Amino acid sequence: MNDPIKTFVTVVEQRNSSSTAEELYLSHPNVSLQIQSLEDELGTKLINSSSNHIELTQSGEIYYGYAKQILLLQDKAKQEIKQLSNVVTGSLRVGASYTIGEYILPFVVAEFATQYPRVEIETSIANTEEIIHAVQANHLDIALVEGEVNQADLEIRSIMEDEIILVVPNHHPLSRLPIVTSEHLQDQVWILRESGSGTRAFSDKLIKEWGIKVRKTYVFGSGQAVKQAVTAGLGIALVSRWIVRKELNAKELKSIRIKGKRLTRSFYLIGPKNHEMTEAMEVFMEQLLTHESANSWRKLGKKATEI
Repeated sequence: MNDPIKTFVTVVEQRNSSSTAEELYLSHPNVSLQIQSLEDELGTKLINSSSNHIELTQSGEIYYGYAKQILLLQDKAKQEIKQLSNVVTGSLRVGASYTIGEYILPFVVAEFATQYPRVEIETSIANTEEIIHAVQANHLDIALVEGEVNQADLEIRSIMEDEIILVVPNHHPLSRLPIVTSEHLQDQVWILRESGSGTRAFSDKLIKEWGIKVRKTYVFGSGQAVKQAVTAGLGIALVSRWIVRKELNAKELKSIRIKGKRLTRSFYLIGPKNHEMTEAMEVFMEQLLTHESANSWRKLGKKATEI
């Protein structure tokens, strides 16, 4: 059975009852009856018609605008009701290493929660080594980590490139140099992450490869603490560009180029191998992979900088 409101709107837009009857698969008398029924309900004439011409009354002009809105709202309601039959529910335990957990994960989870509000999400942040162990022990469903991951019992997928940069205090002697070599980095005080951190593993590897003699080190348990220590003038550090975007923009510390080197590493999406995926896990992974383009991650980084 056709909706009289839809019939009325179609008559107005077709400007012809016969065309309306054909489009809605109604007989011509049925179209007329539906318009008459609507006019009786409203207590007013909506259309003045002749054999070849349709003209709206003043009441018809007013009602036409509202009728269009009613039909749009009906379509929207039908779509939302249809989505209920495919609604994603359940729980999701997401882990992340510190750099990702503190500077990227909140935006990813917020985006996901807006789209799938019925999924209960629990997040855990720790260093890379601890997050890998939690996934292996089935304490986490899925995780995002920095640094090398080569465990045979895990599914591992690179999702983005992370740039590592050298940061120094504003008044440090190196801050006056546009570019440095490994010789400039000899006998410096270094601010490092704790053992088990992906960033610490990256820093240790480079310091060893470059044959750098370290005068002294200070170890901190988060990227936030490392950048605060550098800002305070305690020493220099290799950090993810993600964690110092705001400070660089505010000129609270300085990034120095290293001659001939652009330092990068991957961020990885990991999960148990041969583990049955829940629908919540599948849609979360799908959302993450929509950010695989560099431009998409840059937009997310800009948002993180503005907060």
